[in-house]
Amino acid sequence: MNVNRRQVLRTGGGIGVATLLAACGGGRKTSSSPADADGAGGADGAPRKGGTLRIGALGRSSAITRDPHGNQGNESDYLIIALVYDTLTAPGLKDNTVGRLATGWKASDDLKTWRFTLAEGATFHDGSPVTADDVVWSLRRLRNTPAGASRLPGIKAANITADGKDVVVLVSDYPNAELPLLTRLSTFVLKKDTPDKDVATAPGTGPFKLDRYRSGNARLLRNDHWHGGQVHLDAIEVTMFESPQAMANALMGGQIDVASNAGSVAARTTSSRKDIQVIRRPNDMAMPIVMRTAQGSPFADPRVREAVKLVVDREAMVKQVLSGYGTVANDILGTADPAYAKDIPQRKRDLGKARKLLGEANFDLSKTYELITTEDIPGLAESAALFATQAREAGIKVEVVKQESAAFYDKTWLKGDFYTNYWGTNDSVVFFASNTMVTDAARNEAGWSDKDFDAAYRKAIGTADKSARAKALHELQQIEHERSGYLLWGMADGIDLAAPTVHGLPRLPGYGRVQLESVWLSR
Repeated sequence: MNVNRRQVLRTGGGIGVATLLAACGGGRKTSSSPADADGAGGADGAPRKGGTLRIGALGRSSAITRDPHGNQGNESDYLIIALVYDTLTAPGLKDNTVGRLATGWKASDDLKTWRFTLAEGATFHDGSPVTADDVVWSLRRLRNTPAGASRLPGIKAANITADGKDVVVLVSDYPNAELPLLTRLSTFVLKKDTPDKDVATAPGTGPFKLDRYRSGNARLLRNDHWHGGQVHLDAIEVTMFESPQAMANALMGGQIDVASNAGSVAARTTSSRKDIQVIRRPNDMAMPIVMRTAQGSPFADPRVREAVKLVVDREAMVKQVLSGYGTVANDILGTADPAYAKDIPQRKRDLGKARKLLGEANFDLSKTYELITTEDIPGLAESAALFATQAREAGIKVEVVKQESAAFYDKTWLKGDFYTNYWGTNDSVVFFASNTMVTDAARNEAGWSDKDFDAAYRKAIGTADKSARAKALHELQQIEHERSGYLLWGMADGIDLAAPTVHGLPRLPGYGRVQLESVWLSR
């Protein structure tokens, strides 16, 4: 499972090139940018330094991966990695992309060459300075992973170079105004020439450093020399839980201070307790149903795909699957993008039109179609079951088949005709286009190829003109809404549960929510 898909924690998009170029003025401290603290002087006054935050995160022993450039299937592992290692950029509140290890970036006139300036004084946890050579080595290592082409789209490893000690140069195969945004995902930086056997314990540059790790659980200590600003906590202890319920029970029993991404069921069951904070992060997770569009699939005909999108009762899905902790979506991924096309009419349930389209396409209603799902996140399997019930009303027989996570990613993801999926990032229309929908996307989940969509995508990322860019982004979303293989019925809120002594938890979805450097404890 790929971290960029599963966690996602955070890529953004839709900001204009002018905004991206304006961000090249350095010195931005990300401790204030990404997190929506409940106050630099919260209810209990100014942030208090010290204390150990005990946080629970979901994960499974069978899926543990500690390589920062590997495929993290566990939220617990990704949380640890994101606190120990810095990416070049990060999500922000005012801008979708702000500096992290890089304080500024600037593009050439043709938008192919980007120069990233590293934070002054940035050091690794062992005290050695971070150099452009370290970043180049790390990005080349990332690019050479199996998923490297999608993690750094359009960037060949040979085209990642250093210019002096503090400037990294990335040259794209094509104009790309969104390149800084794409470095928010997994561009974690390690020391140059770190042996693979030492990667799991290699020093990072992040706000916390690894003290110990055992079986998915870790203790992290404050990095007093972090380049990004002041870190309040002395330490963070991460505990891995295999179920949201077990994690919520641990919070209620006082064993942990935060239950990260606990889900809507846990939020509903604890909402009446005054001793527990429910932190909601809107537009946090997309849970689309994927229909394969390639020839030979029962969903190859766009009329069939439209019909399937018309049979779903979106309001009922949000109410029943998400317990109301979410919003209705419109089959366009990237709903938190500032450039999201809100003016495209909301698709509503229409069984009559669905039956008509199925008839015109000669869709075989005598067959039963398997919808493959997993139980990797709360609500995913439930969404498949409720959809199957709703589809029967249009004459479509759907059998829900649950697969274990490993089998799903080996046999179904990127290959299956009909399956559920989820993305822990949703603030960039262009991110999804680049990673999952253009013809040559490495993770083209629906096997979709549309020349008009591809052309709109190239226009959107290849122009610095604000009006031309907005027009292309709108056209891209219109095509996605009409013809893509994604049925995105709703967006789930991210739900963190916390003790009342916890302050400054991030309010951003995706990657933004694991940036805990601004968290503090009032006891």
